[in-house]
Amino acid sequence: MTSSTQSSLPTSALLRHFADLRDGTHGGARSRPDKERLFAAAVQLLDPRARQALEEINTYLLLGTGEVTATGVRDSADGGIDAVWALSWPEQQAAGIEPIVIRAYFGRGFAHPHLQSGTVGDWPLNVFDEEQATTELPTMRAMAAADMHNLVLQLGGDVRIIPATVKELDL
Repeated sequence: MTSSTQSSLPTSALLRHFADLRDGTHGGARSRPDKERLFAAAVQLLDPRARQALEEINTYLLLGTGEVTATGVRDSADGGIDAVWALSWPEQQAAGIEPIVIRAYFGRGFAHPHLQSGTVGDWPLNVFDEEQATTELPTMRAMAAADMHNLVLQLGGDVRIIPATVKELDL
């Protein structure tokens, strides 16, 4: 297996994550400012992929009724930094539940950043180039889909918040 092929495997992100934990670094950086610069670069690399994952749900499940928004890198409530991509739609807003969220965050006191969704736990965020960002698209798709599922469960299984479930579709 070539190093290029190996670096594109989803497990490569975990190996980079574990190496960072072992070494106390993030992408070779040791200082918080250097790690934050790498985080900001990762957010830029992930942006089109996060938008794609959410737009796919918007297109196929929400029938284009949703809206994707993004914050860019910002200060977070815990004193760290984060970036949030969100998908909201009329039925979700009317139900009073949170939108589907993909969040990249670098918490204060953390050794390195993570990805998470609104209702699904953490995933390591060790992205330093376009190829690595591309390998995160399936992860972000899965996170967004799991978030959609969990939001339906918050409503007791009421799938009517998903337009595709109330319209006859060829699935």
